[in-house]
Amino acid sequence: MTGRFKILVVDDELIVRESLVGWLKKGGYMVGAVSGGREALESLERAGYDLVFLDIKMPDMNGIDVLKEIKQRYPGTMVVMITAYGSVESAVEAMKLGANDYLMKPFEPDQLSLLVEKLLQHKKLIDENILLREQIATAAVERYQDMIGVSPAMQALFEMVERVAAVDSPVLIKGETGTGKELVAKAIHARSPRRYGPFIAINCGAFTESLLESELFGHEVGSFTGAVKAKKGRLELVRGGTLFLDEVGEIPMKMQVDLLRVLEEHKMHRVGGTRDITVDFRLISATHRDLSKAMEEGYFRRDFYFRLNVVELEVPPLRARREDIPLLADFFLRRFRKETNKPVEGLDKKAVELLCAYDWPGNVRELENAVERAVVLAQGRILTEDDFAFLRKTYGAVEPQSLEDMERLHIQRILKQCRGNISQTARVLKINRTTLHHKIKKYGLQGSS
Repeated sequence: MTGRFKILVVDDELIVRESLVGWLKKGGYMVGAVSGGREALESLERAGYDLVFLDIKMPDMNGIDVLKEIKQRYPGTMVVMITAYGSVESAVEAMKLGANDYLMKPFEPDQLSLLVEKLLQHKKLIDENILLREQIATAAVERYQDMIGVSPAMQALFEMVERVAAVDSPVLIKGETGTGKELVAKAIHARSPRRYGPFIAINCGAFTESLLESELFGHEVGSFTGAVKAKKGRLELVRGGTLFLDEVGEIPMKMQVDLLRVLEEHKMHRVGGTRDITVDFRLISATHRDLSKAMEEGYFRRDFYFRLNVVELEVPPLRARREDIPLLADFFLRRFRKETNKPVEGLDKKAVELLCAYDWPGNVRELENAVERAVVLAQGRILTEDDFAFLRKTYGAVEPQSLEDMERLHIQRILKQCRGNISQTARVLKINRTTLHHKIKKYGLQGSS
């Protein structure tokens, strides 16, 4: 590891730079040297270093200010402050700001070697810890088909996935667009006795009625213009596996009757055919529509709904599990860093705060898109809130000016999302009903019991 350990020396005194560089190179380290703070930041941007020896007093830029910039932009880089005897107070201040240690002039080679060795071991432990976290995250991803979450809502969903996977009953997955309903369906299939069979997905809203019928049931030769050869439908091809009907609320009424017959009799016939074909599959369907309302309005059959909805799962929107946002953002960052081959190492604190404050109407899919966009356009190694400036325009043109304004707007948004339900809103905000009632009255908002 010694040869890969990169050290940057920053000091305006030539003799100090040359001494440090010489001693460190004898130790087998890769060493760079610059004479000022601005040069140091440019070097870190270009090459990246594991450790920086940073002089506190420099003519172009104060070492404390350089330290702040390093910790803001490159939080994984270790910093040792170089200080004269009379500047111990400044060194202590630097330690409070995140410096890893300080070295007092004049210093000896043995003293330097011990310090670097200590920091090298510290860096090794940090890297091993990061690797372990990534391995755990990867295992979780593989286990739940890219579903990531430590929030209570996601843990409850994972538990339900495990429970329903063992049985063969139809499952209806509800949730807003972009929440990952197909990922839930794949996770169920991967844990089910049918996991060695095919998983076939079809978006019911992406086809016209005639095309959807042909895709699902197949057709015989001559059943319609252009049908020059017979075709098997998804209901046949999925034999022994799982059929996932996404946007099931878009299925036309006539086809609902046909699918209901298939589910009850386990038989079907192709378009233009009369021969019964036995089918064998597990059905998982998903929708973002309110099917109860669709039934009331006569657009969705009740018998078909109850056949689909033997087991119901609800995928929470991203705004209801904000504690998962940093994990998801880091997962997407690592994916797009690899795909784009860009040296983006992470997100700074303010960027994470911005992502956690945003309401994500497009849910996880929108977050994935936002991180990809930020990585592609990033000019630094750490993503900052400026890299996500496009979210501010979506978040609201008028920024609240006070803490009370922010609280009022946030409560108003959550109330709207929960359709005025006080109990649900209180759970999302993690406050009790009495406190919420008080705040609603204080800000002149409206809610229901």
